[in-house]
Amino acid sequence: MLRASALLCSSTPITFPPVQLFNPNNTSPHFPTFELSRPVSASTRAPCHFSLVGAGGRCSFTVRSTATEEAVETSSDSKLDLVEVGFLSGVHGLQGEICIKPNTDFPDLRFSKPGRRWLKQQLMGQDKIDEVELVEGRPHPAQKSWILKFRGLDDVDQVRQLVGATLLAEEDDRPELDDGEFYSRDLLGMRVLLKETGQLVGTVANVFDNGGNDLLHVLLDSSMEACNGSTKTNQLVWIPFVDAIVPDVDLERREMYITPPKGLLEVNMRTDERSKKERRQLEWKESKKQQKRLIAAKKKLCELEQKHVFDGLRFGEKSQRSLLADHILDVNSTLLQKALQSIEDSSKKRWNVTEEINALRARESECTVNVSRECLGFDASKEKLGDNFSFLQQGKSLYSEGKVSICLVLNDHETKQLEGESGAVSYLQTLLDDEQRFLKEEERACVPLIIVSPEHAIEDLRNLFQENDYFGFESEKVWFLKEETLPVVCSSPEEPKKHKILMKSPWEILKSPVSSGGVLSVLASHGITDSLSSLGIDYLQVHSIETRSKTLRHHINRMLVGFVSAKGAEIGIQVTEESEVKNLEMIFTLKFLKRLKGKIEFEAVMKMNSHVQMVEKEWVESVPTEPNSFEFRSDIYRVLGECSSPAKICLMNITV
Repeated sequence: MLRASALLCSSTPITFPPVQLFNPNNTSPHFPTFELSRPVSASTRAPCHFSLVGAGGRCSFTVRSTATEEAVETSSDSKLDLVEVGFLSGVHGLQGEICIKPNTDFPDLRFSKPGRRWLKQQLMGQDKIDEVELVEGRPHPAQKSWILKFRGLDDVDQVRQLVGATLLAEEDDRPELDDGEFYSRDLLGMRVLLKETGQLVGTVANVFDNGGNDLLHVLLDSSMEACNGSTKTNQLVWIPFVDAIVPDVDLERREMYITPPKGLLEVNMRTDERSKKERRQLEWKESKKQQKRLIAAKKKLCELEQKHVFDGLRFGEKSQRSLLADHILDVNSTLLQKALQSIEDSSKKRWNVTEEINALRARESECTVNVSRECLGFDASKEKLGDNFSFLQQGKSLYSEGKVSICLVLNDHETKQLEGESGAVSYLQTLLDDEQRFLKEEERACVPLIIVSPEHAIEDLRNLFQENDYFGFESEKVWFLKEETLPVVCSSPEEPKKHKILMKSPWEILKSPVSSGGVLSVLASHGITDSLSSLGIDYLQVHSIETRSKTLRHHINRMLVGFVSAKGAEIGIQVTEESEVKNLEMIFTLKFLKRLKGKIEFEAVMKMNSHVQMVEKEWVESVPTEPNSFEFRSDIYRVLGECSSPAKICLMNITV
C-alpha cells in the first residue's frame, strides 16, 4: 500500500518595516496567476498513467496528492512571516465591503477568521504594506470569491482605493500537516539521489501540479550530465512525484531518494547542437512573426470597435501581457463579426433541432431506419439485424479500406476535471482501451483520428496518447484541436447597437464555446478536410463524448456509415431520444464538408457573466444580478439545411 502524501506551499521567515497605507492613484492592480487545488486524502487520489518513449509496455503509478497553498512574500528585513492569500478585485455594495479573489487553499481560515491582516500596494514601483483588521468575511453567493469587511473602512470611496491591493496573512497561521504530507516549498532545493547507488542526480528547482500529476523539476548535477554525454549545462528534467519513483523524502536531511524507471532521466535530456547565435536568430524571427500577427489581430479588433481589449497591454508583468496577446491572437474576428449580426436576429423564432429531427422521423423515406440498441454491438448477427445487416457489412468494409475518419468531441466545461471518474481524459482512456465498444487496436492504423477538446485538456490529451503509444493509431494521423470559442459581449444602454467584448481580467478575454457547430469551423480553419481528402478519406464520423455518463456507451456505429454509403447520402444522423437531441452522432461525406467550407450559423443567448472593466483608470469588478451579456451558440444540425435535398439525409433512429 502506498503511503498518503500531500504538497502544500510553505515559506522562509521574512519581515516588513512599518509603512503607511497610501492612496493608490492610477496604480496597476496585481492579479496573481496561480493554479490552486484543495488538499485531498489518499482515498480520493486518482490514478495517473506514465510511460517512457521506447520503454516498451505501460506503467501505472498512483499520484501523490497536491495542494499548492499561497505565494510567499520576499523582503530582506522582516519580523513577520507573510504570504499572499488573494487580491482585492472590486467593491461590494455601499457599506464598505470589498470582494477578494483567493489564491489560497485555506479560504475559510484566511477570510472568515477575524484578526490582523496586511495589505500590499504599489507606489512609484515600491511595495507598501500596512496592517489592517479583518472584521468579518463570507463567501460570495454566486462567484468564486469572498466578501470582506475591514475595520474603519465604511464607505465605497474608501474601499475603492484598495482595489488591486494584495491581502497578506501570517504564514505561521496555517494548518498542521499529517504524517507523510509535505508543503511544496519545503521540497525546493532538496538534493535528489539515486536510492540504489546514492549518486547525486540534482536539486529540486520547482514543483508543478500538472492537473493531478505532481512533477518535480530537477536541476541536474554536472556529474549526471557528463555520465549521459550531454554538452548542455543547467539541464532540467521532469520527475513524477509518485511513491513508485520517489519512495523516500527526508525533510531533516533535505534529501529525497528516487528509483526512476529505465530511461526516465535520459529521455528528459535533450541536446541542442545549434550555436547560441543561431538560437537567438531563430527566436528573433519567431518574435517578429508573432508581432506581425498581433498587429494584424489588433487591427481587425479595432475595425470592430474593440480597442478597450488592449488596455491590459500597458501595464502588468510580462507574462500577463503575453497572456493577453495570446487571447487577442485567438479571437476569430471573422466569426465574431458574423456572430454579432445574430444579436439583431435574437428576437426572431429560434431554430429548433428537435422539430427538424421529428420532421425527418415523420417522412416516408427509405433513408430512415429504426435499429434496436442491442443491435449496435460490433458482432451483431444477421438474425438480429435482418435487412440492416448489409449496412453493417458495408460499414466494416469502408473502415478496413481506410475510407473513414473519426472525430471525437470532448465537452468537460462543468467540472473541468481532467482526472478521476468524471474527467474527460480518464473517460477517453477507458473508452479507447475497450475494444468491444471502440475499434479493435489492429484496425486503427488506417483510421485518422481528430479530437476536439476544451483548451485546458489539450496538453493532457497529448500526454495520454504519447504515454499509450497512441492506442494503435498512427501518430501523424492524430490531430488535437482546441474547440471554437468566441468572446462574450454586452451592450450599454447608451449604445445598444454597439457590443463590447467583456474581460475576465485585465489580461484575459471572457470567452465561451460556440457548441457543436464550432467543430465544422475548427476542421475548416485547420485544413483538416483537405488533409483527410489527401489520405483518400471519403467519410468523417463525428461523436460527442459523454464524460459524465456512469456507463460507457457505443461510440462507433459502423452500420451508420454503411447506411449513408448505401443510400448515396451526404449526412447520416444517429438519434436515441424522441424528445431531445443532445448527443452528437453524425456522418459527413468529405465532399459535403469541403463544399460547406466551415459555414456555421449563430444565435445569441443572454447570460449572466461577471467581468472587470476600467473605470476612471481603475479596474473594477462588475457582478451582475440579471442577464447582462450575449454568448454565441451554433448547432451542428443547422447544416441539414445545406444538403442538396432532404433525400441526402439518412436518419438512424435507435430504439430501446
